[in-house]
Amino acid sequence: MCGRYNVTDSPEIRSLMEQLGLPGIAPRFQHNVPPGGTGEFVIEAADDRYLLPGIWSLLIEPRPEGFGYRPNPKFHTFNARSDRLTSSPLWKKVYPSKRCIVPVSAFHEWQGKQVYNIHPLNEATALAGLWQSWHFGEEQVNSFTVITLPPHPRFSHIHPKSIPLMLRPKDFDLWLDPDFHQVEAFQALMQTHIPAPLVCEPVRGTNDLKPIGNAEILAAD
Repeated sequence: MCGRYNVTDSPEIRSLMEQLGLPGIAPRFQHNVPPGGTGEFVIEAADDRYLLPGIWSLLIEPRPEGFGYRPNPKFHTFNARSDRLTSSPLWKKVYPSKRCIVPVSAFHEWQGKQVYNIHPLNEATALAGLWQSWHFGEEQVNSFTVITLPPHPRFSHIHPKSIPLMLRPKDFDLWLDPDFHQVEAFQALMQTHIPAPLVCEPVRGTNDLKPIGNAEILAAD
């Protein structure tokens, strides 16, 4: 799973936004973004790209107390399994035309109580996602999910169930093209892989990213 991430003010995140075609724009800097929290994602529409805010969980609903929105409690939709993108009624509806990229500095996984801050070597992270726009009365609210791949044998000691789909710059244009609906072209991306050398660094916590041990670097496939 991919259940926490951070966005820090860094040259790496600025470089990623330039590669995404949005120079001078950056997502809001925040630590420990959880499912149901507000993050930002990049889409393409009418031959332009935009950074949009949204709730991290594709299915959302108004909060029962009468203000704000929350993930639908009946379904966990902050992650979308790659092997279900073309079979699940929910994912196959948005996969052909509602693809997005979630630009983050790093994502987190845990070994027991130990937090790991994980990102490509010397880079920010382009997480592949899907998004949706909802209307509640007169208000429009966006939401998004992060795609996860099957377990990777060299990552399984960090997290044994999955690894998020991290895109490379060569993937950005086709992935973001809302008019490209031939999703079979992404079949190779949906196989578990490590696309670039991956830093797995033990840190003090999700809100304190100071390293407390040696980082492990996992080689790319």
